[in-house]
Amino acid sequence: MNALRSIAMAFAMFSRIPMPRVEWKKENMRYMLCALPLVGAAIGLALMLWVWVCLRLKMGQTLFAAGIALIPLLLSGGIHMDGFCDTADALSSHQPAERKREILKDSHAGAFAVISFGMYMLGYFALSSELELCYDTALIMGLMHMISRAVGALMSTLTVSAHEGLLSAFTSAGVKGAAWILLCIFALCAAGVILIAGIGGAAMAIAAIIAFFALRRMAIKQFGGMSGDLAGFSIQMSELIMLTAYVFVTKAVNI
Repeated sequence: MNALRSIAMAFAMFSRIPMPRVEWKKENMRYMLCALPLVGAAIGLALMLWVWVCLRLKMGQTLFAAGIALIPLLLSGGIHMDGFCDTADALSSHQPAERKREILKDSHAGAFAVISFGMYMLGYFALSSELELCYDTALIMGLMHMISRAVGALMSTLTVSAHEGLLSAFTSAGVKGAAWILLCIFALCAAGVILIAGIGGAAMAIAAIIAFFALRRMAIKQFGGMSGDLAGFSIQMSELIMLTAYVFVTKAVNI
């Protein structure tokens, strides 16, 4: 029952999908980060529906790509993108780690946050426009969103928190086996994307592993540890890195 409560809390916290009210107790938060990839699965289902709509109405590639880029942002409520923007501001300040952590807590969006958001969405949309309009694409993208959330949750579980906050509360409530659960989810999703997409899927899985180590190193070096904003930044960046690897490797193989 606690696992179900943790899943409901994960969807309530990290998505716009309505969930029953669950009391925020330590035992209810135990598996919350482990349930984060399930939000990615829900996004995959929404993308599957979007593909069906585009095929039925014979939509063009541009509108299809716009949906691929915007639906995850809409369903997540922008919570991970908020962390991306805050982290972009902090990294662009070139200040010591303590000052960067203060910038993360600032609710105002700086110029670099706006610039980084625009560049990110433009790149994501452009890459999405290279995807084939078919159900396999929706399945691959859904697995990608599950992998990215497994990466963010795994980083949060295995890395010391930079300061007290929600992320610290989630990780302190977690069990020792949380990392193993997340690793299993990552492995299953990686195997699935390789099975569906072949070499392109393998490139996506390898890119996710590289992103994990590179982003974790950045969090420790630049901020002294993880935070909720850094987890969001890691999720968004790993998605962009995986999508880039998939598109370029798939195109190269088909030459």
